[in-house]
Amino acid sequence: MQHNKNKLAISAAKLYYQSGFSQADIAKELQLSRPSVSRLLQYAKDMGFVRIEIFDPIEDQGQLAQKVASAYGLRQVCIANASIEDEEEVKKYIGQRGAAYINEIIQDGDIIGVGWGTTLHSLSHQLIPHPLKGAQIVQLEGGITLSTSETYANEILEKFAKNYETIAQYLPLPVLFDSKEVKEMVYRDRHIKRVLELGRNANIAIFSVGTVRDNALFFRLGYADTQEKAYLKSHAVGDICSRFFDKDGNISSQELNDRTVGIALDDLRNKEYSILLSGGEGKIASIRAALKGGYANVLITDQFTAKRLLEEV
Repeated sequence: MQHNKNKLAISAAKLYYQSGFSQADIAKELQLSRPSVSRLLQYAKDMGFVRIEIFDPIEDQGQLAQKVASAYGLRQVCIANASIEDEEEVKKYIGQRGAAYINEIIQDGDIIGVGWGTTLHSLSHQLIPHPLKGAQIVQLEGGITLSTSETYANEILEKFAKNYETIAQYLPLPVLFDSKEVKEMVYRDRHIKRVLELGRNANIAIFSVGTVRDNALFFRLGYADTQEKAYLKSHAVGDICSRFFDKDGNISSQELNDRTVGIALDDLRNKEYSILLSGGEGKIASIRAALKGGYANVLITDQFTAKRLLEEV
């Protein structure tokens, strides 16, 4: 008798929860009264034949963010709920989440340092208008290139300045010089020195990470020759502001680093907010290394990337 009741309850539950039958339809299908179906469905839940789970994406992301923050010693982690794991979609959602976070923290008098690249380009188009008094926007790395590939360096800075109704300070230089000596000579220029100093003094730094894949923006811009590209592909996992690091977050080529124009990675460790926006399967290694290096204290990423970051800590 009990066995038959169990079978009937499971049948009713399958029709109701899996097949989408109404209780009236189930009553007709099993030749029972509607109240009997209702009691069977309740019985199925009471006996543990049916388990109802509610997925709350907000609550789940909160727990995921806490785990990532704890694993990497971060001040805060914000997770964007990307609809699909597609590189362009992920950038869009990270940009949206990043814009909301930045709007929460910015204040009058802030000095905001900004990098360049496609993720920050997405962010710049989603900024929330927020006029600031006494604030400044400064470019963290050189952005001039002769390549047809676009860094969006100037456009990003213009968007930030317009959005916050403040002045942009550009760094009108290539990101990499042919020699350390030429770079040091240019660094002595009074205007350049002031912009670089402003970047060092910025209390907020906003940047992404690059990779060493063939399609990496730095490579497409033509800065690295064949030999340098081969070296970076075998010794580095990614870059921040065109300063390349290995899997542990250490500078991978001091010679290349000495020719790079922009903020030093060590300076990022001293920021009130050092905000890394990045996501996507192809960037896991570079994000993980950047966090190991301590270059960011805030991470804004997507749920797919966050879960992967926890797989190998």
